[in-house]
Amino acid sequence: MATAFDTKPSWGWLAFLGVISLIGGVLALFNPFAATLTAAMLAAWTFLLFGILTIVQAVGQEGRGATFLWNLLIGVLMIVLGISLIFRPLEGIISLTILVAVMFIVLGFAKFFYAFGLRPIRGWGWVLVSGIVSIVLGFMILADMPWIAGVALGILLAVELLSNGFFLLLVALGIRNLTRG
Repeated sequence: MATAFDTKPSWGWLAFLGVISLIGGVLALFNPFAATLTAAMLAAWTFLLFGILTIVQAVGQEGRGATFLWNLLIGVLMIVLGISLIFRPLEGIISLTILVAVMFIVLGFAKFFYAFGLRPIRGWGWVLVSGIVSIVLGFMILADMPWIAGVALGILLAVELLSNGFFLLLVALGIRNLTRG
């Protein structure tokens, strides 16, 4: 029977990536504004790239019907959004922070109601708590707008990098123990 570890993964590379992620997380915590600006620039270039790829895909389609027009429109809008974020990053930070806050609220309500559907299952309360935390965080971010916009995305990026770093290190050590045992 094959397992996920039959390929003899290199635990060292995972550990290295974990350490890099942890360092990035610590740096983001020390300068959340720079991390926020970096996150906004990454989003900007991602929107620009996806906009270009969407237009290329639309032009490569056989038909020129409604799908072509929608793909073309979405591609142009993504390019405009990307360029806007590149040339107006501070305003983009505010917009992205509002978007993240709304996403927290929407996902929080989804988790909140989902938790009650899981109620007979053990652990459903943690889903409920997660939903409540997401809702509270979303409203806290919105309540402190626009002042929090300069650091909110950077702090969230730092938390994600730290979490990812710990995850990668734990997986690397687990793989090392499996391959040695």
